[in-house]
Amino acid sequence: MIRFLIIFGLMMIIIGISYPQLVELGLGNIPGDFCLARGDFEFYFPITSSIIVSFLINLILWFCNKD
Repeated sequence: MIRFLIIFGLMMIIIGISYPQLVELGLGNIPGDFCLARGDFEFYFPITSSIIVSFLINLILWFCNKD
């Protein structure tokens, strides 16, 4: 459990530091991300971006747990 928390914390730090670069690459603005804007209301739900990030996190954790 401790190993998981350390890896999770490091991944959050890496994602936080690399967020500006990810936005420049277009992550969060790819086909399949849902955005609804009407007047002063804006709703954004990044479905495709969430799937991609989830896949990458699962891949990293799979490589870390491979003994």
